[in-house]
Amino acid sequence: MTKKLYTLVAIFVVATMLLAACAPAAAPATPEKKFLACQVTDTGGIDDKSFNATAWKGVQDAMSQLGIDGKYLESQQQTDYEKNINLFIEEGCDIIITVGFLLGDATKAMAEANPDQKFSIVDFAYDPTIPNVLGQVFNTQEAAFLAGYVAAGVSKTGKVGTFGGIQIPPVTVFMDGFYLGVQHYNSVKGTNVQVLGWDPAAQTGLFTGNFESTDDGRKMGESLMDEGADVIMPVAGPVGLGTAAAAMERGGVYIVGVDNDWYLTAPEYKSIILTSVLKNMDITTLNAIKSAKEGTFQGGVTVGTLENGGVGLAPFHDLDSIVPADVKSELEGVKKAIIAGELKATP
Repeated sequence: MTKKLYTLVAIFVVATMLLAACAPAAAPATPEKKFLACQVTDTGGIDDKSFNATAWKGVQDAMSQLGIDGKYLESQQQTDYEKNINLFIEEGCDIIITVGFLLGDATKAMAEANPDQKFSIVDFAYDPTIPNVLGQVFNTQEAAFLAGYVAAGVSKTGKVGTFGGIQIPPVTVFMDGFYLGVQHYNSVKGTNVQVLGWDPAAQTGLFTGNFESTDDGRKMGESLMDEGADVIMPVAGPVGLGTAAAAMERGGVYIVGVDNDWYLTAPEYKSIILTSVLKNMDITTLNAIKSAKEGTFQGGVTVGTLENGGVGLAPFHDLDSIVPADVKSELEGVKKAIIAGELKATP
């Protein structure tokens, strides 16, 4: 009996092994698709040291903080906008970040044609709003007002200047605020500091017509310096770096950066960067991605202000000593008055 039992057990074991060998292998588990955030730049490119780069920092922050994937496509010309957006739709991006006023029409067309695709556009919003698009806009005039107040206090010639890349609202609001900040300084101090390059009442001024040519920025800066401006705020993305180069060569002229802190992003010019008007697009972009990932995304508009930290003024860094003490002490009061609506940063 024992020998028969051993034989039966052996047969059972061999049969089990044969069945296991013949069974189909289990399919490997399909890795879960990671959330994908995709950015389409305007023609300034991803390394423009301006709003494309700042928005991309928001995507990168989302990658590190939220564990998502991110990628971008650079637009070489305006005809690339809709094409690049469509490429990302076909790729299955969970949210598409488009950057800049100039992508407004392409984003609207693609969003309306693809209502299930989530979008967020930097520096633009729609009225009426589009359900699947979150517009990111910024009251940069508020921070530019502070910059104008400081520029007027620092100027030795009694003339400061500004110019834009293209005459569009996200550019001219900087110039409005800067101009009005200078005028407020004049009213407080009894001075007559002039602003060259922009007239907010007529909405006319100096523009290079692009956001790419540093040569144009150099020429515009040289023209303003020839007229006597010793503080200049270029609102033209990388074009302004040409202005900074010209100011560095001329000497005795200071630059107000825009969008991000030029002391950090253009360190070769840090010795002449008075301050920068900050547009914290990285924060609003990160928040848009986070809402899409968490399922709380809603179309509409989000507004960055002095009050919520969406805009601000960068430190004076190496030039802190040339800013008069009374100007520095008055800035907080000016900021509070703007937030309270007691001072108007738009004409």
